[in-house]
Amino acid sequence: MNETTSNRVIPNFKCPATNNQLFELNKLKGKRIILYFYPKDNTPGCTTESIEFQELAQQFIQQNTLIFGISRDSLISHEKFKEKYQFSFELLSDEDEKVCEIFDVIKEKNMYGKKYMGIERSTFLLDENGKLVAEWRKVKAKGHAQIILDYISTL
Repeated sequence: MNETTSNRVIPNFKCPATNNQLFELNKLKGKRIILYFYPKDNTPGCTTESIEFQELAQQFIQQNTLIFGISRDSLISHEKFKEKYQFSFELLSDEDEKVCEIFDVIKEKNMYGKKYMGIERSTFLLDENGKLVAEWRKVKAKGHAQIILDYISTL
């Protein structure tokens, strides 16, 4: 589902990232940013979604767009996930859920009749000035990266 927003400016945030980096939103001005939130490293849907973003990574770069995956997993988990599938983009660790709060992605979920709070698979596109251009919520992993690329191609 695509929902165009009212160009809300996202507040600056910092977050630990793979490759011993510190993600800081304000330092990425001039580039479009994709933040795709996913529930958990090395699970089927999250792996499918991440691999599809990797397969299209060069096309996103050609569109002046950087990709970042984000979940509540630890950096250690992220490093293993990234290395296993050779992702060229960084994964952000939001163990304290501060970034999840900014984007309101923690939702009640239900698995096998058990309710719990977890990340709702969601993607956010920020423009070169850090404004939210579009968001996709309740994302289906398969084919999602292509939908985002197609959308960016129309901008």
